Amino acid sequence: MGGKVSTRSAEERQHEAEALHASIVEQVQQLVDSGQWRVFLEFARSFHNYSLNNLLLILSQDPDATMVAGFRQWQANGRQVRKGEKSIKIFGYRERKTSGDHEIDEARASDQRVVRYFPTLSVFDIAQTDPIDGAQPLPEDPTRRLIGDDDHGVIAPLTSHLEATGWSIHRAALASASGYADPGLHRVTLAENLAIEQAAKTLIHETAHIELHHIDDVDEYRTHRGRMEVEAESVAFVVAGLSGFDTSAYSVGYITGWAENDVTVIRDTASRVLKTAHAIARIIEQYE
Repeated sequence: MGGKVSTRSAEERQHEAEALHASIVEQVQQLVDSGQWRVFLEFARSFHNYSLNNLLLILSQDPDATMVAGFRQWQANGRQVRKGEKSIKIFGYRERKTSGDHEIDEARASDQRVVRYFPTLSVFDIAQTDPIDGAQPLPEDPTRRLIGDDDHGVIAPLTSHLEATGWSIHRAALASASGYADPGLHRVTLAENLAIEQAAKTLIHETAHIELHHIDDVDEYRTHRGRMEVEAESVAFVVAGLSGFDTSAYSVGYITGWAENDVTVIRDTASRVLKTAHAIARIIEQYE
């Protein structure tokens, strides 16, 4: 059963799509003005970006881990690791300069060589910590995945459309992304742990990338990734709204991050966003 797309006339859908786009612009502006996004980014920068190997190590030891840091790093961010908590082991990275078997001062002779080693480090998930009295609470991530169990009639028609045009849809374990489209393999991959509603939104997002030809040229995508992600998520927000569900909890923060707090980026892409949103809405209607 499809969403609400087919219950309205083309003119009504046009007006609703325009209103939805205006709504996401306004919500992004409010998030920028509130300073919440900047506060969250400042907080996030104080945590390490872990390598893929370390992410796999973390998840193998604690599949529910969401944010990890060392003992003192948690203290510096106003939280205390609880007594008795078992640490998660990851690999660090160090370099030292040596000459022969002896360490030397960095400024000394040119015969020095660099030795790289990977010490074992202990980190803890946020769930293993408690707030320190008087400390500032952690800023809330403005991007929250959807948790609904209804796809609003989106997944089946978009899957049929993509398969008819040579794409395949897969589910897989992904470290952090909700999904991605691989132009070489013509494959859309969705994270296997997504709720149905988030999976529907992500599938719209990836379909938008394909319909907008964002990934036809990978180098072009890398060069203009910010604008392209803003376009794709704006399309997802509009199409989801036409289909009967609100993705603001995820889309507003996502768009703000990629737009780098510049709301004009969203306004400048309005024409392409609305055109693509209508095209995807028609696809959903055709496969009902």
